[in-house]
Amino acid sequence: MRIGFISTYPPIECGIATYTKYLTDEIKKLNHVVHIISEYGALGERVHTVYNSQDPDLAYKIFNTAIKLGLEVVHIQHEFGLFGPNRGVNVIPLIYQLKLSKTPVVITMHTVYDSFTSENKLLTEALIRSGDKIIVHENYQLESIEKHIGHFDNITVIPHGVRKVEKIPDAKLRLGLEGKKVILLLGYFRPSKNFETIIELFPKIKEKVKESILVVAGDIRLNENIDYTEKLVRLINESPAKDSIKFFKSKFPQEVFDTFVSSADVAVLPYKVSSQSGIMAHFLAFGIPLVTSDLKVFTEIFKESRCGLISKTDEDYVNNIVKILTDDRLRNSLSEEALKRVNSKLRWDIVAKNTVKIYEDLKNSYFQTLPYQ
Repeated sequence: MRIGFISTYPPIECGIATYTKYLTDEIKKLNHVVHIISEYGALGERVHTVYNSQDPDLAYKIFNTAIKLGLEVVHIQHEFGLFGPNRGVNVIPLIYQLKLSKTPVVITMHTVYDSFTSENKLLTEALIRSGDKIIVHENYQLESIEKHIGHFDNITVIPHGVRKVEKIPDAKLRLGLEGKKVILLLGYFRPSKNFETIIELFPKIKEKVKESILVVAGDIRLNENIDYTEKLVRLINESPAKDSIKFFKSKFPQEVFDTFVSSADVAVLPYKVSSQSGIMAHFLAFGIPLVTSDLKVFTEIFKESRCGLISKTDEDYVNNIVKILTDDRLRNSLSEEALKRVNSKLRWDIVAKNTVKIYEDLKNSYFQTLPYQ
């Protein structure tokens, strides 16, 4: 099958780009031909860079390329803002152009919150009604759509994929953290991540677990959130426990990224806002116990798999982190649950097979329903 992905793609710095790379790599292993239509800056085999996200004629440029490639199905990776101004409304005419050309359209909606702004609700409903098949990553996202917009039969839940990896056994030694209990904050620096809360609470954790150390590692994307990053650095420098806080700012190659993850005894996701978390998928892949905020994206996952602890207050964060650092049995149990979840439903090869099944079913039903020409 000739499958076209409309998405950002590496080396573009974007979680959607990384998602598309992992998913398409697995789909190719199933003997399908994959083309990626992406923004300028993407690179790779059968990667076609034909537009800038701010182009007013974005829809035409993408559609024209898709038609020339003779695609049998098009899979759009959707995130608000990836398709230009006004919350990326230009993706809507693109979908209808593809539909008019009798090309089946699958849309993965990476951002579905527990509640909607009026703009997000308007565009979400338009996407669902125009796409042939919609993929969301979590059951609560499907429930949110049904609650705020309505019931639709074309929505399927397929989880965010997770790599098959092996923990790096000497990760702490490589990072100079041998003998330490490592608390990890990892990812792009932005205010919604709420990393400052854990930096401010760390002295209380240090009092209870003397060998604990806080690692803050990540970078900014496209020079965004410079002020926020400077705030984190200032809080670290002013902390009474600053000698036990390690700050790393860089674009990490995969091996270095994996070394940070492998070094963690606990990873903390104190997010204020999140629809689904790609970074959480990396933590689960390595079996890292989690401490998170009480956002629904986390509470729903922990209902299915007890791979982390939910925190509603500052006191919860301190107590939960200390519990995991000091209770080997609890830490090992959370780690085992994370790996069990990964191997049963989250590995990229499983996600790819479930996604291709959607393509095949859609292609078969689509052409059966077309009028005889």
